Amino acid sequence: MIVQLTGLSGAGKTTLVEGVQSLLEKHSLRIEIIDGDAYRKTLCKDLGFSKEDRMENIRRLGKLAWSFKDKADIILIAAINPYEETRNELTKKYAAKTVWIKCDMPVLIKRDTKGLYKRALLQDDHPDKLFNLTGVNDVYEIPAKADLVIDTSSEPASRSVQKFYEFLIFSRTSYFS
Repeated sequence: MIVQLTGLSGAGKTTLVEGVQSLLEKHSLRIEIIDGDAYRKTLCKDLGFSKEDRMENIRRLGKLAWSFKDKADIILIAAINPYEETRNELTKKYAAKTVWIKCDMPVLIKRDTKGLYKRALLQDDHPDKLFNLTGVNDVYEIPAKADLVIDTSSEPASRSVQKFYEFLIFSRTSYFS
């Protein structure tokens, strides 16, 4: 089963996949995590941040996920994945489930785990200005058909992990029945 998590930077995608991993492994499930940040440095290092490159990034991650289908019970793709078109492609091609990790902008700005929001909100003439941050000055399309929505700005991480875990167990059971 392939699950694509989508959400803005700092929403909690990596936190959720790492949190749910140990819970799933207790059930002897083989888990593969494909973290968008990590694969940006390897498989997708030749890509920039244009719409076409972002879409190609997700296509590559989807293809990689598919390559793990015989080695893992659940494959989790944690990437911003900003376009509905590519999310739908992964659903159609690989039967990927979509989980939207929603988080309100004020919370993201407060978290700013990578300092990206601070840079994106600088004046346009500032030398450190970031001009292509998804959700601030670049497009993020809200998922129209998410299989699950987890709002990490309104609940503790432990509750979000539990919701995600329950969704995965139920989906996996449905997927294989």
